[in-house]
Amino acid sequence: MTVSDSVDVLRRHYPDGVFSKNCPSRTVLEHVTSKWGGLVLVILAEGRPVRWSELRRRAEGVSEKMLAQTLRILVEDGLVVRNAKPVVPPYVEYSLTERGSEFAALYVPLMAWIADNAADILGDR
Repeated sequence: MTVSDSVDVLRRHYPDGVFSKNCPSRTVLEHVTSKWGGLVLVILAEGRPVRWSELRRRAEGVSEKMLAQTLRILVEDGLVVRNAKPVVPPYVEYSLTERGSEFAALYVPLMAWIADNAADILGDR
C-alpha cells in the first residue's frame, strides 16, 4: 500500500478530516504506540513465543506492573496471545496473533527508521 493509498483509507474513515476523540482508532493507536506496547510488539515480531522474564529483560526499564498491564491490553485487543502451560512452576509464553503480525509488518519498518535516525534527530537539538 502506498502512502497515497493510506491517505485514501484515512479519508474514507474520516471524511471531514476530524479525528474524533471518541473514535476507537484513537484507543488502538494509544495501545500500540505506547512506550511499552510498541517495544513488546517489536520483540514479539521476531516470530517466536517469548516468556514473561525475557520480555521484562529486553524491554529494559519496564516495571512488572506496566508489563502486565501492557500485555493484558494487547491480549484484549487481539494482537497478542497468552499461552499458559499447566505446569509447576507456571510457564507462560506470549506471541503475536495473525492481526498482531499484520500490525508488526507495518510497525517494525517504522521502528527501524526511528532507530536509524534517532541520533541525528536528537543531535540536531
